[in-house]
Amino acid sequence: MKLDLYTQSGTKKGTTDASDKLFKADVNEELLRLHLNLEMTNARKPIAHVKQRGEVRGGGKKPWRQKGTGRARVGSSRNPVWRGGGIVFGPRNVRTFFKRMNRKSRRAALFSALSQQAAKGSIFALDKYEAKEPKTKDFAAFVAKLPVDRSVLVVLDEKNANLEKSASNLPNVKTVLVNYLSVHDLLKYEKVMFMEPALKKAEELFLSK
Repeated sequence: MKLDLYTQSGTKKGTTDASDKLFKADVNEELLRLHLNLEMTNARKPIAHVKQRGEVRGGGKKPWRQKGTGRARVGSSRNPVWRGGGIVFGPRNVRTFFKRMNRKSRRAALFSALSQQAAKGSIFALDKYEAKEPKTKDFAAFVAKLPVDRSVLVVLDEKNANLEKSASNLPNVKTVLVNYLSVHDLLKYEKVMFMEPALKKAEELFLSK
């Protein structure tokens, strides 16, 4: 298929070729949902954490003698029954939420997300971006000339320090290497801008057996 190709001045240069296998695949919405759930779950970090009875400070002395007081026997003031004691079956920060999906399914989900965006006309390409130094103001002015209303995901073929630093302070722009392209990012951003060499690299990465 053909994607619109823009120059750094913000003008449309023409079109560039893109693989139909990447951008015209059948959209599997169920697979998209599963992969999005996987990405968000794997990004989850366990925060809640409680101490068990062996980790609570104090409680070394037996509160009262074993027999003769008329009260129930107790060995530590840090047992789970007492206030200030350890917690039983509480949340721990060693919990893992990691999920897996086979490579064939992951790629099919990625192709579905790319194809869905391409069908809406939300994907275009940029021939190159050159800058002597990082400058957010210049990059923001450049984005304003592109067909972008709200947000854009910039897909790079290789690291470009000037571009990445220029875009880092813009809340509606995210840069990502084509190796780390994700379904979540593709669905989150209104537009997707591929650097022209990144299209070729995407074919090499994702269409290999």
